[in-house]
Amino acid sequence: MEEKKTPVIRVKNLYKIYQVGTNKVYALNGVDFTMYKGEFCAIVGPSGSGKSTLLNMLAGLEKPTKGEIIIAGKHMERMDENQLVQFRRENVGFIFQSYNLLKTLNAVENVALPLSFRGVPKKIRNAKAEEYLKLVGLEKQMKHMANAMSGGQQQRVGIARALVVNPKIIFADEPTGNLDSKTTMEVLKLMQRIVREQQQTLVMVTHDNYIAGFADRQFHIVDGKILKIEEKKKETEEAGNDALKRGEES
Repeated sequence: MEEKKTPVIRVKNLYKIYQVGTNKVYALNGVDFTMYKGEFCAIVGPSGSGKSTLLNMLAGLEKPTKGEIIIAGKHMERMDENQLVQFRRENVGFIFQSYNLLKTLNAVENVALPLSFRGVPKKIRNAKAEEYLKLVGLEKQMKHMANAMSGGQQQRVGIARALVVNPKIIFADEPTGNLDSKTTMEVLKLMQRIVREQQQTLVMVTHDNYIAGFADRQFHIVDGKILKIEEKKKETEEAGNDALKRGEES
């Protein structure tokens, strides 16, 4: 059954051109795509491919040279700085490679921080922070200080902080870059589960094809152009699971 997908991000004919001396450098060179609600997308490409520039454009941190970025029905390229700040605050969550936690705060206080910027009363924001820490599996570490936690735990706090504002979109920039392979797997599976359960759109930037493989779709970018868009092969996964079940039953 084909379900109706709701577009959340539409990018049309997007360019970012830098003037370097007498040369023009095309960081983005005519990019088009659509991302949908409840989808885990990976923008994957080598260093210098334009993936970070693209993420910055989607987050409204950089202006395009030309083209359109329509997020949740709003034209990002037409907004001024104040409108962009407001838009990010209301619609976007960020997960960083370096976690960006405040070391002097505990897990609950770190997660509650974006809500305090919105003027949410302390009791309510702490209750919400606790709810999201449980969601990411940190019910036992709520009162731990950020600097007393492992990298994987800190990144889970970072994910809870991104989710607490109930964003339409979560941007993750190399979110597992500082984690070992076992913790990387755990964090990626957590991100997959959250996208499914919370029906949010997650856009992850990575240089690693294996990590990108956890996403529903991979947008391969090279020299500022989207080379190909790959879908995760769900049929193959399902066939493999069915074969396993049949093997167990026989």
